[in-house]
Amino acid sequence: MSSTVGQRPVLGSALLTRLPDAVRRPAYDRRALRIGMAHLGVGAFHRCHQAEFTDDALERRFERWGVVGINIRPPRLGDTLGAQDGLYTRLLRDGDQSEARVIGCMLAVVDSQDGPEPALHTLAAPEIDIVTMTVTEKGYCHQPATGALDATHPDIVHDLAHPAAPRSVPGLIAHALERRMLSHGQPISFVSCDNIPSNGTILGTVVAALAEARGADLSRWIEGNVTFPETMVDRIVPATAPSDLAAVESAYGYRDAAVVVGEPFRQWVIEDRFAGRTPPWALSGATFVDDVTPFELIKMRVLNGAQTSLCYLGVLAGHEYTCDDMTDPVLTGFVGTMLAEESLPGLPPVPGIDPEAYLAQSFARLRNTAIRHRNHQIATDGSRKIVQRILNPIRERLEAGGKAERLTLIVAAWMVYLVSASERFGRRWAVEDPFAAEAELIADRIGRDPAALAEAFLAHGAIFDPALAVRPDFRVPLIRHLDGLLSPDPVAYLRAMA
Repeated sequence: MSSTVGQRPVLGSALLTRLPDAVRRPAYDRRALRIGMAHLGVGAFHRCHQAEFTDDALERRFERWGVVGINIRPPRLGDTLGAQDGLYTRLLRDGDQSEARVIGCMLAVVDSQDGPEPALHTLAAPEIDIVTMTVTEKGYCHQPATGALDATHPDIVHDLAHPAAPRSVPGLIAHALERRMLSHGQPISFVSCDNIPSNGTILGTVVAALAEARGADLSRWIEGNVTFPETMVDRIVPATAPSDLAAVESAYGYRDAAVVVGEPFRQWVIEDRFAGRTPPWALSGATFVDDVTPFELIKMRVLNGAQTSLCYLGVLAGHEYTCDDMTDPVLTGFVGTMLAEESLPGLPPVPGIDPEAYLAQSFARLRNTAIRHRNHQIATDGSRKIVQRILNPIRERLEAGGKAERLTLIVAAWMVYLVSASERFGRRWAVEDPFAAEAELIADRIGRDPAALAEAFLAHGAIFDPALAVRPDFRVPLIRHLDGLLSPDPVAYLRAMA
């Protein structure tokens, strides 16, 4: 559909043929496209990454790979993306350069916030051969330290008691698979595209745990008919701002309520393990491999490690965006040395990638002034991210006999970021993190005593490996760094370390 608001037409199917030449449009007959896959969690990252790979593949080999987008958490997309026939503008920005493209592979949008039935109906449909997912780390309802199902999670407790009315993502998948088994039995692959290591293994583990509670028949059917490939995804996609919507309207003359913005760089590495038909993503540049792990580790510990480090240090230094952090020589010098001397040496070889060149490329990407990625956005759910990006490299380096002074300082910076939101510390910013309430209680109870703060944080085994938490070569520098970063001038402490 297409309508107008004032004098500006709204993006929709009727507008495709009338888009300005500066906007790239689907180079295939979208009217002939049929649904073949679904996506859970239709946020900005999926629309700027996997959907673009799918559109490229459709342009090279037109097959039945139209997408149904499913949202089970806010925001509702029926009134925005759905009202635009699934069409939206993808902007790529690099410095003062911008490139606009309308992505066409999404044919329908399903909102399932009010109940699971719309999502279950879609996932169980026989024409769905692939389900891709971006539901964030929290959506897996797993224990970060082990990857096992968190049986104490409120949604999992509900789903175990009421399996036909699931609230969690694993519960939704388990019940949809049971419907598939009982109705048509078509095989299916669930492709996790969330930024967590071993994402496919974790997804398969939590779904299997719920399936076992339903009986042996479902467990056996899943083993023979369902796969959960690992993937590594990479593209920096900040949250869309109102200025991005206005920019499309001003530059191209139409309104789009579902604009997404990203950097030019993209990468997708996929484990070649599918239960049935596979989209020809290799034609659009995706890499199919037997083992995703080396690619996961270098991305998680270098690019994401830099982002995590810069977001906490940047907030403490008074910066708003990553690109602001990258203009600060104290921050870039510290993080660059940390990655080169403490993170890179522990990485396994990555086929086709030189680690030092990868580090340089990562820093070049983070300097992109056109990508306004807020430090507080990157800091969201930090307690779920810090284990893989920072704590595991520390543990491995110390076990190998090395030092991890700079990596340990980032752990202290994360702690300071959390406690600084406490009333006792002045409530300088709001924190979005599963550990935020506990951190506030710690801060209110303990105050600025670095040793006591470290002790309280390290007692949480869901985040800190107990074997690491008791090591003096971790605890002693952690307390020292906490003391320095809790000072009135944390950047001066960082400068002295650098």
